[in-house]
Order: sequence, then C-alpha cells, then structure tokens
Amino acid sequence: MPRSIDSILLAAGPSDRDHVDTLLDEALAVAAPTGATVHLLHVFPRNEYEDLLEQMQIESAGGTIPPDELAARHDSISTPAARLEESDVDYEILGVIGDPDSEIVRMANDLDVDRIVIGGASRSPAGKAVFGDHAQQVLLNGSCPVMYVQRD
Repeated sequence: MPRSIDSILLAAGPSDRDHVDTLLDEALAVAAPTGATVHLLHVFPRNEYEDLLEQMQIESAGGTIPPDELAARHDSISTPAARLEESDVDYEILGVIGDPDSEIVRMANDLDVDRIVIGGASRSPAGKAVFGDHAQQVLLNGSCPVMYVQRD
C-alpha cells in the first residue's frame, strides 16, 4: 500500500525568487488533493541573516528577529504563503540559519515530511565539482522522495 502524503517541505531561497511560482505549483499539485501540510523553509546562511538584520536596522533597535519571523517577511516565502492561503492549503513558515543542503535534510528529518520540493539550476559536472550543488546534496541525502524543479 502506498504511503500517504501528509506533509511536504518546500525549500525556497533567494535564488528561487523568480522561480518560486513554479516550485509552488509542483507542491500544490501534491498538497491540494492529499490535504498535506506544506512547510515553507528558508535557510539563511549566517552572512545573509546578519545582512538582512542590518538592512532592517534590527541591531540598532537593540534586538533580533527569529529566523522563522524573518523568513515570513522574505519574498521567497511570503509569496508562496499567500498562494497557499488562497488555495486553502495548510502551511507553516520556517526559517533556519546554516548550510542549505544540510539544513534542508535536517529539517525534513525533524519534521518527518513525506516529500521535499527544491529548485536548482543546471550545472555542468565541473561546475558542481568546483562550486558544489545544494540540490544534488539534498537529492543524495534526503530520507524521503525529493521533487527537483529545474530553473530555466
């Protein structure tokens, strides 16, 4: 008997800004008919998180913003959240600080999701060897099926 799909992790980052609708279309194609919850994840590399806090002048205000809250304000997450709301699909916004490939896999395991949806760009084998490939690491290390959506 096939395993039911109760939860999906959709990982969207800054490079997915122009691609987020395509990622969301794929996640909705699975979530809407199954009633799955979509976990919208943005992984902030430490320098990106600190730069965003600085741009928002948070440090001068004497505080900080938790990664979940900062993710909710980020375009790569707020846009799909609005569409999920319109589609009446349950969702949760998550933000974490760290390395994208390891944090996506860790969050998928922690949440015990049934699917991961990620995007990526086409790279040559040499490009992957030199620069790495977050999507490839998630595909290789994810403990559940991974839906890879290639950017144009």
